[in-house]
Amino acid sequence: MNSSEYIVSLDIGTSKVRVIIGEINSGTINIIGVGTADSHGIKKGAIVDIDETVQSIREAVEKAERMVDLPIRHVVVGISGNHIQLQPSHGVVAVSSENREITDEDIERVMKAAQVIAVPPEREIIDVVPIQYIVDGLGEISDPRGMMGVRLEMEGTIITGAKTVIHNLVRCVERAGLSIAGMYLMPLASSEIALTKDEKNLGVVLVDIGAGSTTVSVFESGTLNAFSVLPIGGDYITNDIAIGFRTTTEEAKQIQLNSGCALIEEASEDERFLVKRIGSDVEKEYTQLELANVIEPRAAEIFNLVEDELYLMGYDTSIPNGFVLTGGVANIPGLLELARYELQAPVRIAIPDYIGVRDPSYTTGVGLIKYASKYYMNQMPQQPEVKQPQPKSKKTNNALKTSKELKEHGGVFKKVKEWFSEFI
Repeated sequence: MNSSEYIVSLDIGTSKVRVIIGEINSGTINIIGVGTADSHGIKKGAIVDIDETVQSIREAVEKAERMVDLPIRHVVVGISGNHIQLQPSHGVVAVSSENREITDEDIERVMKAAQVIAVPPEREIIDVVPIQYIVDGLGEISDPRGMMGVRLEMEGTIITGAKTVIHNLVRCVERAGLSIAGMYLMPLASSEIALTKDEKNLGVVLVDIGAGSTTVSVFESGTLNAFSVLPIGGDYITNDIAIGFRTTTEEAKQIQLNSGCALIEEASEDERFLVKRIGSDVEKEYTQLELANVIEPRAAEIFNLVEDELYLMGYDTSIPNGFVLTGGVANIPGLLELARYELQAPVRIAIPDYIGVRDPSYTTGVGLIKYASKYYMNQMPQQPEVKQPQPKSKKTNNALKTSKELKEHGGVFKKVKEWFSEFI
């Protein structure tokens, strides 16, 4: 294990907080630890109670630490929401080396040059995503390292977010005893796991349906062109079950997980379950068919809202590669068939192909590791080693480390620190 690198992702969702530990060995990712905790203090994807959110993060981190018996110190974090904005950027630099070979230093300089734009004081640059590099007028280059040239250009997308939202996220992570090694846009991270290269190039819509929100992301020409977050998700279905069956929200959530079906045609009258009703000790029996009559209309409404949002972004359901569903709600049986019927387009469900996380709800967490490692392996050839715990004592101070450069990726960590001090 000493020759391996580790990246830890933190996915703070409305329903669950997930911590995933990925081991990076010669470019291959192995998931070696997972910690999940019920999420408190999050509503519709936004932090509404810092103390409760911190407690949920700590609980998830402790569970992940127990799996690998190593302490976690640094995490990569996902961020999303309608406060995020995308804007095109362009950077130009002269190749600095005497032999005119393009190096990592030139890539870093052109990335910084692309960030020289006017940003409102209430906003902060989160990341810069390259679309293409241009070397002496030759474009459509994905990685110019090692090429010869005089002039290096980069066309990309700058991702900015509201300082207040970022501040609250950073405050929660740091109060949980962690430091941020990188902050990335969730749709970009999820796309690393959920989408193929052809899908991104030809055009596809990634729909991440979580408990509190649904993220609609449009990819074309290999990059993220537009995205939007709808304040509606699995909790919308759960609340209807609670009202219809006159039970608690927690009981409704369990019913949805254990017996849910999103398509009335596929629901069974033979599958029955008992429901504890509010204000009574008597349990009432229901069938899966009765449950499907509650779930299908609400799930169909979510897809109708997704379609409406696409039109507002300037797209429609005729996009070449259709739709890819992911997120915890994608687990509901019959949802795939319902989506195909409502959207009248090709639809599939994306699931991470890694042992221990083969579930749509882990797509973002695993995607964060893959997205970070992609940059990590390209930019940081020298990787620090992680020391094993000393045999004499079970409690050690060895940190679960990622590269120092990863923490400073895109200058995010440094910038967050600079303006974070303004709030304290």
